[in-house]
Amino acid sequence: MIKPEVPKNEAERLYALRTLKILDSSHEERFDRVTRMAKRMFNVSISLVSIVDEDRQWFKSTQGLDASETPRDISFCGHAINQDGLFIVPDATVDKRFFDNPLVTGAPQIRFYAGCPLKLRQGINIGTLCLIDTKPKDLDEEDQQLLEDLGAMIEQEIKSIQLATLDELTMISNRRGFLTLVDHSLKVCRRNKMSISFIFFDLNKFKLINDDFGHHEGDFVLTTFATIMLDSFRDCDVIGRLGGDEFVAMLSDSDKAKADIALERFSTAIQAENDRLNKPYKIKYSAGVRCFEHDTDKSIEAMIQDADAAMYEHKKGKTR
Repeated sequence: MIKPEVPKNEAERLYALRTLKILDSSHEERFDRVTRMAKRMFNVSISLVSIVDEDRQWFKSTQGLDASETPRDISFCGHAINQDGLFIVPDATVDKRFFDNPLVTGAPQIRFYAGCPLKLRQGINIGTLCLIDTKPKDLDEEDQQLLEDLGAMIEQEIKSIQLATLDELTMISNRRGFLTLVDHSLKVCRRNKMSISFIFFDLNKFKLINDDFGHHEGDFVLTTFATIMLDSFRDCDVIGRLGGDEFVAMLSDSDKAKADIALERFSTAIQAENDRLNKPYKIKYSAGVRCFEHDTDKSIEAMIQDADAAMYEHKKGKTR
C-alpha cells in the first residue's frame, strides 16, 4: 500500500478547511441530495462527500456506508486531493497503490473508485465527491463529465458556507469567521491554562494607495498583507480581516515577549516583500498588542478593542 502524499500547501489547506467549520457538522440535505443522485446515476454501492482532515477523512454525506470517517493514511481521497482532475481507480486489486489496502482487502471491499476533487480555490482541495463499488468499473467521457458536474454542485454548496466565514478578497477569515475560530481557540487555551495575545493591524496611508494608484492596487496590497500573515504566523494562531484595511491575529500560548517575536518576524517579511516588489509605494502598518491570561473575563470583542487601542497608540508614534 502506498500512503497518499501530503500536499505542499498543507498548512494553508488545513487553515482554509478550519475556517469553514464543516468538520463534524450534521448531514445536510443539500449534500445528501447530490450523493443520492450520484449513487443512482452511476449504479455504485457507495457515494460520499469526503473531507480530508489532518489525519482522517470525514464524511459530510454518505450513501451506502455506515462509517463516519476512516484514517487518512489508507484513504483513496487522500490521493485524489493531490490533483485537479478526476482520480479514477478502475480495479484496486491490480493497482500497486491499493491492492493491499485494508479498505480493499476488507470492508467495504473497494474495487472501483472515482473521486472528483472539491476545491475552495485554485490549489486548495479539501476533499472529494467520490464513487465506490465492489466491482471493477470504467467511466467513459460522458460519465466523467457527469461526475465533474455533480462535483461542481458540491463545490457551490461548500462555497456558500465559505462566503459566510471568509473574506472574499483575501481568502482569510472575515469578522464572523475570526470570532468563531477564536471562540474555539480560547476554550483550548483556558483548558490548558495558556495565555493569549491579540495583535491589531491597520495599514498606513492605504487611502492614498487607492487614490494614487487605483483600487486594483489597493486590493493587491490587502491580499499581499493577508498572505504574509498566513506565512508568518503559526498554524495554531488565528488571523482575520475585520474589514477595510484592518486585520487581527490571536496568538495562543503567547505572552508579550512571544508576541513581540511574532511581530518582528512579520515585520521582516513585510520589509522583504517591499524590497522584492519595488513598487512606487511601501506597504506600511501600525500594530497594537494586548496580552491576556487564560482566565480573563473579557469578551473577545473587548480584547480586540484593547488591541485596537494599543494600535492607535502605536500609530501616533512611529509606523512600521
